[in-house]
Amino acid sequence: MSVDVTGVDRDTLVRPIKTFSNRYVAALALALGLIGVWLFFYSQQLRNGLIVTNLADWGSGGGVPWGLYIGAFIWWVGIAHGGIILSAAVRLLGMDTYQPVARLAELLTIAALTCAGIFILIHVGRPDRLVTSVLPAWPTRVQWSPLMWDVTVITAYFVLTATYLALTMRYDVNRLRDRLPDRLEPLYAALTVGYTQKEDEVVERMVWWIAFAIIIMAPLLLHGGVIPWLFSLLPSMAGWAGGVQGPSFLSIALTSAVAGIIIIAAAFRYAYGWEELIPRAVFQGLAKWLGFFSLIFLWLQLQQVITGIFAAPTTLQHATEVKISTPLYWVAIGLVVLAMLYAFATALRPDLFDIRALVGISVGVLFGTLTEKVLFVVEGLQHAHFALYEGVPGQYVPSPVEISAVLGTIGVVVLFFLVVSKVIPVVELHAIEDHEEVDV
Repeated sequence: MSVDVTGVDRDTLVRPIKTFSNRYVAALALALGLIGVWLFFYSQQLRNGLIVTNLADWGSGGGVPWGLYIGAFIWWVGIAHGGIILSAAVRLLGMDTYQPVARLAELLTIAALTCAGIFILIHVGRPDRLVTSVLPAWPTRVQWSPLMWDVTVITAYFVLTATYLALTMRYDVNRLRDRLPDRLEPLYAALTVGYTQKEDEVVERMVWWIAFAIIIMAPLLLHGGVIPWLFSLLPSMAGWAGGVQGPSFLSIALTSAVAGIIIIAAAFRYAYGWEELIPRAVFQGLAKWLGFFSLIFLWLQLQQVITGIFAAPTTLQHATEVKISTPLYWVAIGLVVLAMLYAFATALRPDLFDIRALVGISVGVLFGTLTEKVLFVVEGLQHAHFALYEGVPGQYVPSPVEISAVLGTIGVVVLFFLVVSKVIPVVELHAIEDHEEVDV
């Protein structure tokens, strides 16, 4: 099977920059509305403290000091890491079929890392604590503080991704300059400062090595390393400890990232008539990857359940039994199972494939992976080897303040893509320049 993009010209790449539609206005209003709702609730947290979320409180949260904030933080970090891994794999492994969505994956990484940083900011309570506590303590605490490690790895990944993106954009902006709006000339001049075509070969090698570094860092230090280590090395939390957490976190990251890329690519395809630029075959390939990563995710979940109920320590068995008796957990698992079955069914029967159905399934996957991460965090605290807070009534239920933060960060991602798409090409020029026909 091949992907043919021979009918695409350079004007197609800059179409989002030059057009302005009612759909764009509606999406902009939705994004700003979600952000506005979040800021309204966040202002209450700033005035009254974390008491409005029931976190770090002996109230209806059941004594759970971490909840949706930390679950969503892990979720966004996973999407970011999975996105840049997929983009780097396109370059390293020659997966040219997916080049039309490679930059979208890079942009998703930037947006998701920003959202992960937002959740660190809001979870510490007051923003000034990052300045008064985190920054002064970093030189002496980075080697053992979970918060310092989080900030460090997110910053490192953000810098790598931004450098990766900036280097590849210089080539495109230079060659598409006559089609880009003059009002943004200062920005384009800054992006291409000192640019000559002699640097293309050097930049290509630099980008390759950055992609290589990203591929190496992800499983060793990032979502397959530092983030799960912060949980799996805590033996006092029965539901967290164990060597399976690293692979599990990484599988969830890749599953979530593919789902996010599918949604974003489909949105641009629909909004700007990019049927030729992002053809059906790209989504069919992404569906296969979604099915494969979903299978790995489900297999690792099965590993945790089986080892948690068969001759396990009492506290681990209790934590596992609580998890598998939680209906919301099975909703999350069911959504991922549906994605896997759909991907495998359409691989066997291509006539069953539909991009709209794939988008709907991808939305379900994102909800399922977010739910799994939140339950992982909360249940690890509620069913530890010891009672974190004696005599605390009730169970953890996400507050409107926390839910609004998730919706607000989704609005931030939508707003980010809406703004960026009016400034730079969100698909690389190489997608139509060098790959007129590529194999899946």
